[in-house]
Amino acid sequence: MTAPARPLRVLGFPGQGAQKKGMGEDLFALFPQLTARAEEVLGYSVEQLCVEDPDGALRRTEFAQPALYVVEALAYLRHCSLRPGEADRLLGHSVGEYAALFAAGVFDFVTGLRLVKRRGELMSRATAGTMAAVLGLEPPGVRELLSRAGLTGLDLALHNAPGQVALAGPEPEVERLLAVTAEEGVRCVRLNVSGPFHSRYLRQAAERYAGFLRTVTFGSPRVPVIANATARPHRPGRIARDLVAQLTSPVRWVDSINGLRAQGELDFTELGPGTTLTGMLRRILQAPAGPASSAPGTGETGHAAPPATASATAPSADAFPQHLVGDRSES
Repeated sequence: MTAPARPLRVLGFPGQGAQKKGMGEDLFALFPQLTARAEEVLGYSVEQLCVEDPDGALRRTEFAQPALYVVEALAYLRHCSLRPGEADRLLGHSVGEYAALFAAGVFDFVTGLRLVKRRGELMSRATAGTMAAVLGLEPPGVRELLSRAGLTGLDLALHNAPGQVALAGPEPEVERLLAVTAEEGVRCVRLNVSGPFHSRYLRQAAERYAGFLRTVTFGSPRVPVIANATARPHRPGRIARDLVAQLTSPVRWVDSINGLRAQGELDFTELGPGTTLTGMLRRILQAPAGPASSAPGTGETGHAAPPATASATAPSADAFPQHLVGDRSES
């Protein structure tokens, strides 16, 4: 008699917005050598940054991203000591993808930190724009709304959960979006971010980052890591290309989770501060699985957007860390 297949062991690493004062407080003493190496790379105490958050530095992209990577990498190492055995799949949301790649052995701790440091520096300079979340619509409905309103300057940036789609673009376009959605009775909330992340407006940052990545050698993942930009496992030889694409492409989180759930029951563990990914997973699993897709969809703006059907869930901002929903400030 064949034994039932065990659930797929999946480790998830959250992205920017999950950072908070006190994160990693229980980790730094467990890994003093890696904590010291992080300080050498960054030029400041990552432990002090995470535990004390002096001057609110964790709100700033160039500090938040390296801090998250360090905490998540250390959380993974502690997880391995408590629960031996490889995960079956790894994935991370935006900058969290770097902790997933570290866990898969694609690069070592220090190399990953150097990558994230440079990424955060470049993204922090992309301040000419902002983001907003449209709630209660799926990507096709959002693209139809944008087309109808003539909002060609906005890109779909995040599809975090059913009925939760974030858009990025110039401030005037986001203001027009807020007005249009209010007129049509669609809920839309501004996100508390410092730039139009995961959109065409990070093209210059992506080009500079591509040059930096040419100095790095990537290993082959020993465990499949789902890429944000494609919702498919990273392929050896294309990892740098996918990491560059991630800056200007939507984070296809719903597609990524639906691709995993198609393989069976999930045993999901979130490694990092908070439980944002766990909440997003719950909402995705409550909704019917969407049709499998072979490539990212393309909206009227010509930029990649995840395929999806109409949302069957009630509008909610739960898939975004609560301090991201509100008036704009630097993050």
